[in-house]
Amino acid sequence: MIRAGNNSVTHLVVGDEAQGQRLDNFLIRHCKGVPKSHLYRILRSGEVRVNSGRVDATYRLCAGDKLRIPPIRLAERPQSDIDEAAQQRVELPILYEDEALLVIDKPEGIAVHGGSGVSFGVIEALRRQRPQAKFLELAHRLDRETSGILLVGKKRLALTALHDMFREHGAGADKRYLVLVKGRWLNAKQHVKAPLHKYLTESGERRVAVQPEGKAAHTVFRLLVRWPTMSLLEAQLKTGRTHQIRVHLAHLGFPILGDEKYGDFALNRQLKGQGLKRMALHAWRMAFRHPLTAAALECIAPLPDGIRTAIAAADVGNAREFSADNLEQILSQP
Repeated sequence: MIRAGNNSVTHLVVGDEAQGQRLDNFLIRHCKGVPKSHLYRILRSGEVRVNSGRVDATYRLCAGDKLRIPPIRLAERPQSDIDEAAQQRVELPILYEDEALLVIDKPEGIAVHGGSGVSFGVIEALRRQRPQAKFLELAHRLDRETSGILLVGKKRLALTALHDMFREHGAGADKRYLVLVKGRWLNAKQHVKAPLHKYLTESGERRVAVQPEGKAAHTVFRLLVRWPTMSLLEAQLKTGRTHQIRVHLAHLGFPILGDEKYGDFALNRQLKGQGLKRMALHAWRMAFRHPLTAAALECIAPLPDGIRTAIAAADVGNAREFSADNLEQILSQP
């Protein structure tokens, strides 16, 4: 690992575990505490050399490549502090595991990785929990506020195959989310195709909005239950844009309960007093092919207690106006 605050040139020889990895991704992982903007600057300027020559950030590393990393004079939080923080939150329920991949039921409120003011995330906690593991890398991401299924590659070949699978979307993994929204959703099934544009607020916070110049985004929503003032939906991703489900729902006038970026803030404060202290979005089911064997896999992450409690409160006296056949199956998952 390359420490931030290193005042001398670092020379590394690429091992087998990094075979095929992009140079920029390698540096992001190994230069802990260094902003991505700085890493890309030293890549563009040619200060990072591979086998004594300049290469692009997208260069794929080969075992035996010799890397030259320039001095990086940036402050970093001590590793002991990160280890201590990670040790406090290593409760990561395992849904499936074999020699190639790991499927985790990520709790809400935990980032998938450290950075941007977060000292540790799921991947750092997992690596600390399994110090003997030679390779653990995220295959995709979930928002910090979202709970549910998260895939981790345990081999480079499996990780590459998972990345390819997620790029295919409709032809790859079938990802389903459960979401509680404000309002009475009317359609049993609705396709939403609205382009999404990423931007930064004046404070530097990342946000997303529906804009004609944005990237194509497609979500399929299915109505599971409807009450007078809220609805439970299943969301199926056909594309994988940042904050896609959250922004599509807010754009339609059905913000996710508890969403502190795109939601109804006054309602969120009221719901907190009633016990819903999180965003009601959960990655509950994923069906996909094993990255190495092509065997069909399906993983299910039980609905978290916080969302179950909100549903139970709304359903007092069986107040639902509409209920899909598979609702009881969803709620009965242990």
